Amino acid sequence: MNRWIVFGAAVLAASGASVHTQNATSPVVTFHRDVLPILQKRCQPCHRPGEIAPVSFLTYDSTRPWARAIKAAVSSKKMPPWFADAEYGHFANDRSLAPAEVDTLVRWVDGGAVAGDPADAPPPVSWPDGWQIKPDYVVEAPAYTIPGSGTVEWGYITVPGGFARDTWVTSIEVRPQHREAVHHVVIYIKSHSPDVPYGVPLWDQKQRDAKGAAVPGQGFLSAMAVDDAGRKVSVDSILGPGGIEAEWVPGVPPNDYRVHRAAKLIPAGSDLVFQVHYTPVGKPVTEVTKIGFTIATEEPTRRFVTYSAQPPSIADPKVFRIPPGEANWQSPPVEGTFNVDAELVWMMPHMHLRGKDMRYTLQYPDGRSEVALSVSRYDFKWQIGYDVAQSIKVTKGTKLRVDAHFDNSAANKANPDPTAVVYGGTQSWDEMMNPFFGVVVDRTIDPKRIISMGSGPAGSGGH
Repeated sequence: MNRWIVFGAAVLAASGASVHTQNATSPVVTFHRDVLPILQKRCQPCHRPGEIAPVSFLTYDSTRPWARAIKAAVSSKKMPPWFADAEYGHFANDRSLAPAEVDTLVRWVDGGAVAGDPADAPPPVSWPDGWQIKPDYVVEAPAYTIPGSGTVEWGYITVPGGFARDTWVTSIEVRPQHREAVHHVVIYIKSHSPDVPYGVPLWDQKQRDAKGAAVPGQGFLSAMAVDDAGRKVSVDSILGPGGIEAEWVPGVPPNDYRVHRAAKLIPAGSDLVFQVHYTPVGKPVTEVTKIGFTIATEEPTRRFVTYSAQPPSIADPKVFRIPPGEANWQSPPVEGTFNVDAELVWMMPHMHLRGKDMRYTLQYPDGRSEVALSVSRYDFKWQIGYDVAQSIKVTKGTKLRVDAHFDNSAANKANPDPTAVVYGGTQSWDEMMNPFFGVVVDRTIDPKRIISMGSGPAGSGGH
């Protein structure tokens, strides 16, 4: 699936009519003085060589051919990608452009997209070479050749972490090599299990119908995974008792705990488990996924804990069943109760191609209710994690509820088959209702005590 259509022909065709006009008395907007600072702040994290965007906005020469497409994208708010509803919450990583920035970009295009004086340009940003963080330590998964066609089920690759002592890490970046062929990579941290071989892909096999959809009720994790020779290993043994600790999905930035003045603990001797979901792209590609860590120079006072949960009924085809043509199907909710005082600092909705909206709501013990995040226009191509600008303090007894809707109608342009009944499952044409979130607590608190949740097959918890 082509995840990048924003600057394709459709956007170029839509860019004809101007929504602003250049005032004859206004100063000429130039690239170096007026436009480049906006691109550095809002666009270059993705629009530079080696990153997810297909074109570079580092220089005038590389940006100028895309001027009309830029105008169309920013005027329609397709770019930069940002889907949090403005009336709920404030987020430190808000990518959306201010009205004045949109006006500047549009006026630049309408004025002929002139370069201006290079002496007016700000200094170039010193972007990390190949990373968004500057990792202190890197671990690689073994190379795996993804076939050019067919269905590739979820796989698990375990490698030694290499952490000889308890280590606090302040950020984690998961970096696939061939992002076009990677649906997701998530990382588990666990104690070593002697029955789980190092470096050997183990596959979660499922029954599927003629269209490739999971047989109802069989869409989620199997009890056993098999290697290419047919050897079976328990999935519980592969994953251990913890939960997802870091992830890569399209559009998500690195997991950076420094913005919350916190760190995540990796116990000494831990293994790293790469849960991989590959998507064939028409030709074989050899994937090598890397994980980069920044390491705390001193023990933190605050601990970041990641959670992920599904509705308990998501594997029940009688309950989680999206009818054909249904444009606003409501999922069973995800619910949890905080057992200790904590701070909610990060949220990331995750659904598949029929995902429509997701809302996180807090219900406090004193009767107050607060919407922490509302995403009313979910986009599978951009699964953004939202960093709360000022952490939300939740007291013991606060309840978290997450609601979501799905669009299985023909009006959903991403829908692969509006005639299909859709069940919970692992492939993109199946569905998930999976709200990730992160909390910060005192480093001495056991993560297992923080929140009680009704967790579905995707699991929950963290370190």
